[in-house]
Amino acid sequence: MCGIIGIVDVVSSPERSVVEKMCRIMSHRGPDGEGYYFDDKVGLGHSRLSIIDLEGGKQPMCNEDGSIWITYNGEIYNFPELREDLIEKGHRFKTRSDTETIIHAYEEYGCSCLEKLRGMFAFGIWDGNKEVLFLARDRLGKKPLYYYCDEKRIIFASELKAIYQDRRIEKEIHPEALVNYLTYNYIPFPETIFKKIYKLPPGHSMTVNVSEGKSGNEKKGLNISLRQYWDIRYDPDYSLSEHDWIEALREKIEEAVRIRLISDVPLGAFLSGGIDSSAVVALMSMVQDRPVKTFSIGFHEQEFSEVQYARKISERFSTEHHEMIVEPDALDILPKLAWEFDEPFADSSAIPTYYVSKIARESVTVILSGDGGDETFGGYRRYAWAQDMQRYDWMPLWLKKAVFGALSDLMPDGMRGKGMLRHLSKDPFERYAGLNTFSDSNYVHSILSNDVLSTVKKNSSGPVPDFRHLKKYYQSCNSDDYLTRIQYLDTKVYLAEDILTKVDRASMLCSLETRAPLLDHELIELAARIPSSLKIRNGQLKYILKRAMHGILPEEIVHRKKMGFGVPLAQWFKKDIKEYSRDILLSKDARARGLFNSRYIEDMLDSHQQAGRDFSARIWALLFFEHWCMNWMS
Repeated sequence: MCGIIGIVDVVSSPERSVVEKMCRIMSHRGPDGEGYYFDDKVGLGHSRLSIIDLEGGKQPMCNEDGSIWITYNGEIYNFPELREDLIEKGHRFKTRSDTETIIHAYEEYGCSCLEKLRGMFAFGIWDGNKEVLFLARDRLGKKPLYYYCDEKRIIFASELKAIYQDRRIEKEIHPEALVNYLTYNYIPFPETIFKKIYKLPPGHSMTVNVSEGKSGNEKKGLNISLRQYWDIRYDPDYSLSEHDWIEALREKIEEAVRIRLISDVPLGAFLSGGIDSSAVVALMSMVQDRPVKTFSIGFHEQEFSEVQYARKISERFSTEHHEMIVEPDALDILPKLAWEFDEPFADSSAIPTYYVSKIARESVTVILSGDGGDETFGGYRRYAWAQDMQRYDWMPLWLKKAVFGALSDLMPDGMRGKGMLRHLSKDPFERYAGLNTFSDSNYVHSILSNDVLSTVKKNSSGPVPDFRHLKKYYQSCNSDDYLTRIQYLDTKVYLAEDILTKVDRASMLCSLETRAPLLDHELIELAARIPSSLKIRNGQLKYILKRAMHGILPEEIVHRKKMGFGVPLAQWFKKDIKEYSRDILLSKDARARGLFNSRYIEDMLDSHQQAGRDFSARIWALLFFEHWCMNWMS
């Protein structure tokens, strides 16, 4: 993986010192070297983590006549085949890198080159002949791309911190983004925590034309157009038998694993002991001729630890296994994570993800993961819960609110069962939004200061929070099937902004490249044709994937209860880090920011210590936010 940056400025030439600072603050993404390209209105930078063509793949890279330049982050797994096709069309190559393949594909196909690429990527191409900047992000959002733009200048980068090396850009917190953070534990694209900084959505490209003013005599400006080049289309094929789907799935997953083993540096695999990572390790061991290096993380709290299952897979496939136990002092890494993530990010599994990345980097440079299996094949327990709650949908909404809603209102916050009753009182979309978020209207209105809340309400046309971002995808899915719609929603939002953000930032902090075979877009398109009845059957999650792995993985692994990659926050916050939370969240600086209701936070910290009350997820979100503020707002 790498770090990419670029500036197009039609008023003044980009300053080399600024571009170099932008690049070097992301040196963890590419510790093997840096490179630059400048002309009168463009500056491109690149920090490189060498994976393929260690000597010839340096960037920024250009075509034969130097008219087209690219800075690129990612891996294109089908580049050998695409390269041969381009050679047949008359293109000439100087390297054997996938970077050069993208340049020639752009020359041949223009913006449609994206449809030819199979892999993960974020890149910027400067076409000097046309005076066009072409930005693109991969289909699922594995690689990040931030940008700032005004009428005369656009700045893009792999990380937000790089953009802010240009001191002319002000840091102003976006109040609505703060509400989204409290709601989702992350900030959904295209917004970021800061005003005027955006994320290019997954599966999208952006074309920036340097153009003359309307009269032809005015100064040049920037014309920007955004295009979605890929989406998931669900078209279940009922003509195929279950056996047919099993065979097709096995073949496609094996292919997705095999093409991700292309590397000029050592590679391995994350291994949790769940079916997704176990399937990847099993297929790796079947298609390569040496032992797979595997890496696992665990906890002393046994209900959160899966190391015993990872060991079984390691023994079954004779892997070279490494593991680590994470303890509460892992919170020492919190300030470092808050710096690396750039934005507030409250998925606490970032802690073990960082540590497993750290131990993996001691042995390998590239890692394969099992990410994507839950969204693609129906693996989250909330899918089964959401479907089970449908049995109450015969009741009119007003009656559900009167019965379940009233009972929920009688229970104090943090009490077990309150949330379930609240979910039962809602319609199918709002129910799933509630299962997939971490706060409700009462919490948001209580935790925010009056000043922030009044600003948010003034800019909102409905309730706060309003779940607009989730509803957009729930409604735009081309299927009426409930499971399919919530899988689509998760793939478009939760996967991109939580799972893939977590893995990218935590692994790149360790200069480790992560590849996800189960997020191969051809595999996802295949899975979109599998009827939902084969994804969850009689309450069994990932039914078709489990059938596909039958005979390959031990039955104990295939059919064991899903644990997820959670962290024992509730235990930590009640014991080891109680005072730590109070010292950080109620500090003088935290109060002075004026963003939150300090009295409410104090009451929540006290209530959390009571039996049967658990506010650990909310406390963690506030802790991460305050550490983020220490980095960015001091």
